[in-house]
Amino acid sequence: MIKRIKLRTLLIGGVITLFFAVLMIRVFWVQVVEENFWQSYAENQWSKKKVLTATRGMITDRNGDVLAVDAPAYTVAVNPQVINKYGLQEEIVQGLHELLNKNEGELRKLVNAKREDGSFYPQREVRNEGWKIDQELRDKIEKFSEELKKKHDIQDSGILLIKETKRYYPKNSLAAHVLGYTSREGEAVAGIEAYYDEELTGQNGAIEYKSDGRGIEIPKASEVYTPAKDGKEIQLTIDDTIQYYIEDAMQEAFNQLKPISMTVIAADPKTMEILGMANLPSYNPNEYWVDADQKSLKNFYNHAIKSVYEPGSTFKIVTLGAVVQEGLFHPDDYYMSGSIRVPGQTIRDIRRSGWGSIKYLEGVKRSSNVAFVKLGYELLGPDLMKQYVDNFGFGQKTGIELPGEAKGVVSPEQPADYAAMTYGHGKLLVTPLQQVAAVAAIANGGKLMEPHIVKSITDPLTGDKEVTQPKVIRQVISQESAKKTSEYLEQVVSDLKIGSGRHAYIDGYRVAGKTGTAVKVVNGEYNYNKQVVSFIGYAPADDPKIAMLVLIDEPQDSHLGGGTAAAPVFKKIINQTLQYMGVPKKFNNKTSTDIANNGVKAPDLKGLTAQDAKNKLAGLGINYATLGKGSKVVSQFPKSGSILKTGQHMYLLTEEGDKVNIPSLKGQSLRDAMELLSAIGVEARIEGEGYVVSQTLTKENGKRRIDLVLEPTLKEEEEEAEQEQQNEEADVPEDNAGESSGSSP
Repeated sequence: MIKRIKLRTLLIGGVITLFFAVLMIRVFWVQVVEENFWQSYAENQWSKKKVLTATRGMITDRNGDVLAVDAPAYTVAVNPQVINKYGLQEEIVQGLHELLNKNEGELRKLVNAKREDGSFYPQREVRNEGWKIDQELRDKIEKFSEELKKKHDIQDSGILLIKETKRYYPKNSLAAHVLGYTSREGEAVAGIEAYYDEELTGQNGAIEYKSDGRGIEIPKASEVYTPAKDGKEIQLTIDDTIQYYIEDAMQEAFNQLKPISMTVIAADPKTMEILGMANLPSYNPNEYWVDADQKSLKNFYNHAIKSVYEPGSTFKIVTLGAVVQEGLFHPDDYYMSGSIRVPGQTIRDIRRSGWGSIKYLEGVKRSSNVAFVKLGYELLGPDLMKQYVDNFGFGQKTGIELPGEAKGVVSPEQPADYAAMTYGHGKLLVTPLQQVAAVAAIANGGKLMEPHIVKSITDPLTGDKEVTQPKVIRQVISQESAKKTSEYLEQVVSDLKIGSGRHAYIDGYRVAGKTGTAVKVVNGEYNYNKQVVSFIGYAPADDPKIAMLVLIDEPQDSHLGGGTAAAPVFKKIINQTLQYMGVPKKFNNKTSTDIANNGVKAPDLKGLTAQDAKNKLAGLGINYATLGKGSKVVSQFPKSGSILKTGQHMYLLTEEGDKVNIPSLKGQSLRDAMELLSAIGVEARIEGEGYVVSQTLTKENGKRRIDLVLEPTLKEEEEEAEQEQQNEEADVPEDNAGESSGSSP
């Protein structure tokens, strides 16, 4: 008996000893062998990390108007647990269907969604219709949710609104092909958004802290904070007002002509800053999926830099510039129009019988193919002609800051190819942007400039700004040759009897340009029912402020040429833009001069939207500037009813004066500076005479005051000399000339 008890005791003691041995081994294993694993596990339990999302950089126009910005958004979700608990399925399905236009069947599946174990999900997002909706729609859904709660006397309707961020384009479709867009997932697609995605995105930050078992932050615990670095801000060279003029005129023409597509590019010829770039059809980047769902991928295509085409007669500008540079263009020499034979081909004018023996200048005005074959192929020669084409930048990418640019094709082989190239056909394919860069070289004195669409990139954290400087690629022709070429191109527009560009003539502005009507190749043959019509030019011809191309692909009426279809669009945009820029008109008749000198009465613009006010002033030929970031005009200077003299600015305030930032006044005359300061109610203290060279902002008795230092410059003498020249020109009538349809092969 005793022995049995001893055995039991030993057995129990052994088991206990073994248990403690195993326990100690396990403790050793956990604390020593697996120390790193359990340490990390514990830290994960009490350590929390929250990502601080960086804000994507803004994109603005050249004047600071916002074109793309991050904005609050909301995603709609439903809670099937709550919805089924209160029996709200059908009410929510019907309500969200009406608000979001979501399919009822898909909504019914969402509100009844179950896990594998048969329990209802606590949350299901309503994709895609309820994904990242705007504030207005969010408010409607919240109102619907509150009505449900009140109706059923419950605390939770089962509708959730998750706050997020989305990319917002306040101007909707304006400059869509320039901007591109970001997808709902935040992926940058096309345009500036894609090209500068890394700069715009920035870097996310984080905050790490310690929490207790309930997840509540422990006060005074160690905390690691890494701030988010917001994306850089990109300022474009485009002007949203000019962009509006472009798109408005394009839409009007598109509705009338019903072409496949249209493209317009406007640039400052002296810097090749792009002032506006647009294509039709277009899309709204805020709702890009509407066109994507319809598979209308053509709406997203930026023809301005990606499409290549035979330019037709607008390319004759290159040939003309080349022969002028080589001293081979004698405007009063005669040639026989109608047709010309080159090896392998007979080339004819658009008027197959021609105009008989005419002067070369008349051939330029009439856009005679024969004239340009004789000039470029016979006099200049194939090799030199090809060299000028290369020098003007064709067959090469321009280097603009947009993705997907094409380089075109310049590959003449046979004599007929070289001959056709002189008037923009044959084995020659160009992009619209290359055309604008080439005509700008004529306008600016012979310099081929690199186009650019980004004015500056600013780091919001450091304030460092990278400004894009104008870049000259090469001098393609001399300044004197460019001036002569410009004079000939001006006559293409000003000769209102035979000039092919006469429909681009603007009374008061000197316009230079060229029409183009290029027949399209279909299945290896020219199809005269399908044409690309265009007009390219610049103004004012004596001091160009804007160069522009209007390109229309296959207008429904195939009989329309570049002169009758594209030139009127060019005229409308140029006329509005030059007035918006404050470029005064020069009239040759006394009545018009008197009207210009006597001025116009300032209209009452208070309460109008900024865009409506701009349009009204542009129509009246009144120069203006917008101050503030509001959407409506709250005040104006001078007041309505005041008489505005030629060149005087109207200032539109979209915010109260004390809220408006004072712009840089450097280089302004005292009169202009004081007008602007009066408009925003800022006192000024003046030192010196002439033009503003520096400004210092101070506060005195709670009010802003600016100290201006002025110095005399040569600008006054230059302006006086220019005014004398204008007065002399005003007494001399200009040549009346104009436009005909562009030529075809």
